[in-house]
Order: sequence, then structure tokens, then C-alpha cells
Amino acid sequence: MDNKIAFLDLVTPHLKLEEDLMAVCRDVLRSASFVGGAEVQKFEEQFAHFCNVNRCVGVANGTDAVRFALMAAGVRPGDAVLTVSHTFIATAEAISQAGASPEFIDIDERTYNLDVDKFREYLETQCDVDPLTRRPISRRSGRVITAIVPVHLYGQMADMDPILDLCETYHLVLVEDACQAHGAEYFSQKQNCWRKAGSIGKAAAFSFYPGKNLGACGEAGAVTTNDPALAQRVRQIRDHGQAEKYFHDAEGYNGRLDTMQAGFLRVKLAHLDQWNQARRRVAENYQHLFSDAEGIILPYEPSWSRAVYHLYVIRVNNREKLQAQLKMAGIGSGIHYPVPLHLQKAYRTLHYREGDLPVTERVAREILSLPMFPGLTRAQQESVVEVVLANVGLEAVSRV
Repeated sequence: MDNKIAFLDLVTPHLKLEEDLMAVCRDVLRSASFVGGAEVQKFEEQFAHFCNVNRCVGVANGTDAVRFALMAAGVRPGDAVLTVSHTFIATAEAISQAGASPEFIDIDERTYNLDVDKFREYLETQCDVDPLTRRPISRRSGRVITAIVPVHLYGQMADMDPILDLCETYHLVLVEDACQAHGAEYFSQKQNCWRKAGSIGKAAAFSFYPGKNLGACGEAGAVTTNDPALAQRVRQIRDHGQAEKYFHDAEGYNGRLDTMQAGFLRVKLAHLDQWNQARRRVAENYQHLFSDAEGIILPYEPSWSRAVYHLYVIRVNNREKLQAQLKMAGIGSGIHYPVPLHLQKAYRTLHYREGDLPVTERVAREILSLPMFPGLTRAQQESVVEVVLANVGLEAVSRV
């Protein structure tokens, strides 16, 4: 009997949906509508409804979603765009590929998302103000900062109300990176209601990479927005800049969503709320099982957050040893992410140094992602926790 516990189970849910997914394949093969068409449009409408927005534009992947959203929102070559360093490189790649330069803000040590106070401090102490646009000019790069991309990391949204206030004050475009936050919610004190990830900024980007809460059977992504002009611009960018076939208003990209992937996503979207609820139950079980543990920092969910736990991430001071012990016990784990972007070789030309983002750097040394997926059983979680508790360091992990 195989007692191994996978980090992520992508087999079981697809087997349960096999007939519905195969029906999509048959429909696409019989129609020969392989790119675009009614299936893509139906998914766009349904995902827009899910996110409580007016528009959704399907694209080829999450990186395209961030890049196209920034371009359509007005980010231009030579600009600077603020984001966090504790994220997958696609966030910063999309900024660079839009022609702008990423500049990094430190994170909140509890939520691992953008630290609003550090964001405010950066604007007030590290920038001047352009007399024409009233936008901040970065002293680090000399570039005008035109946008910010907060990342809703691990399935939990950033603290959006104060971020929006600062964006309004400094005339910044806000594009949400919601690639890990399908269905996550934020309680806005300003609006006095819960708001879905992807519904707050000028635009938002989603990835449907297979391991995401809503995953395709391959690559896929989407941009959501309430701005019809921005949505139309994204539609042109994703399709070689075409206003209509063979009439190109500008250069664009080949970033279209495949029809088959759209069909797969439509099948799975019907189950997303149920899967997210299951993830929350798994997270609650972990919180209970770890409740008396010392030397471990557990995920923190503020009162204004309804997280969907794309990942369940703990912090310990002996991460490598613990991960090795989990592996020996047949338990999968991951590190998201071991090297902050500002210290990656890819961004050495930005001249960041170790110590520039102390919270990000500290967190990167201590984080460990435990198994998390809707079908994870209580017994499996007990096995995971048993190994963690047997091998966790005796000293508490570091704090600010």
C-alpha cells in the first residue's frame, strides 16, 4: 500500500470529471474550433460573473495576463512599476516585458503580502513628484512610477483599501496579480462589503496553470476588469493587435486562450466554490492540529480576509532539515519562494543588495509549503503534522 502523501493531487479531481472533460474534447474536435469562438466567450462571461466584474478576457497564460493588463492600463516603456519581491518571477517579468522596470516593496510579515506602511514610506521618502503628472518619480531609477501590482499571495488578498487610497493620492494605476487567489475575498471598509479578487483594481490578472485553485489542463490565463475600453485593448493585444481580421491597429502578441482549455475551465469553474471551501477546511484542520506547537509560525488570516489557501505555508527555523524529514516520510512539500526576486541574477542590473528588503529575505529563509489540496484527508494531515512536530526546531523562528 502506498502511504505517500502528495504535495498536490492533480489526478483525483480530473478522474472524477473525466467524462465531462472528455466531452469537451469531443465537442472541440467535431467543431474544429480550436482557438477562440463561443466556448471562450462563454468562459469569459462565466468567470467575469464569478469575479463580480463586467469583463473578462481569456489569454494564453498568467504571465500574459499581467503583461497585457499593464499595457492596456497605460504602462509604457520607461515607466517604473511597484510590486513585491516575494512572488513568482512572472509578476516582475510581465512588468519588464511591458517595457517598464520593477521596483520592490517589502512585505507584511504576517500576511506575506505588500506592506502598506512600507508602500507609503517608499512614496513619501524615496520619490519626488512629477510636476506635470503629479506622479512619483523614483530616486532609485529616475523613472516615473505609473502603476503598482499587489500580489494576492498564497490565496489571500492584500489589504486593498489603503493601497487604493495611496493609488488615488499618487495617481497610480492598480493592477491586481490574482494568479493565486481565485475566489478570495476582501472586506472593504470603504465599500462596506466583501469584494472578490480581481474586482478592485483597474484590471486584474489570473493564471489557470494546472496547480492553481482553478487550473486548466495546460496553460491559460485571464484579465478581469470593469473598464470596457481596457478589455477591448487586451483583446487586441492578445491577437496581434487586430481590430478585425488582418487589420492591425498596433503590434500585439499571440496570447489567445485555446478553445479546449476554455471548455475545461468551464467544467471546473462549476466546482471552484466547493473546492475552495474544502481548502479552507483543510487549513482549519492544520490550524487546530498545530494549535499548541512551538517554533512554528502558522498562516495568518486577518478579519478582513477570506483566503482560499492556494498554498498552506508555515515558517520554521530549520526548514531544510524538516523538508528532508518530510521527504523521507513520503510527504511532499515545497518552498514558495526560496530566493527573493530582488536578489535573483535576472535582476542584478537593478542593483538591489541583501538587506534592502529585510522581511522578504527573512521569510524566504523560513517558509515551507505543506500538502494542500481539496481532497487531503484529516488522517493525512495528522501524518504531516506528526512529522513536522517531531522535527521542528526548538527555538522559535525570528520575528521583526
